[in-house]
Amino acid sequence: MTITAKSVAVALVWAMFALCAAPLRAEDLTEKAGVAVGVTVGNLWFVPIKAITVSVGALSGALSYVVTGGNRELTQQIWQDTLQGPFVITPEIARQSIGHRPELQETK
Repeated sequence: MTITAKSVAVALVWAMFALCAAPLRAEDLTEKAGVAVGVTVGNLWFVPIKAITVSVGALSGALSYVVTGGNRELTQQIWQDTLQGPFVITPEIARQSIGHRPELQETK
């Protein structure tokens, strides 16, 4: 059984919908759909870039330890900067990034 690029892409898209569609709390159906599409499209770019950043950061930190003769402080700073989250864009993160917008506030 071989894993093709198409099956990986389908699994990635399915995972994005599964991770992002559940926490939506908007009242309006159009807003729910907009948030879901926006978060999903954002994650299609963000997740692969974050994976590359984490990989390069982990390797760079290890390499810095070897090159600097065991400088733990530098290595820990590189790892802290590159290995911390968020790892996916959630609706809450998207709302925080656009700032305070009264027209997007939920009414109860």
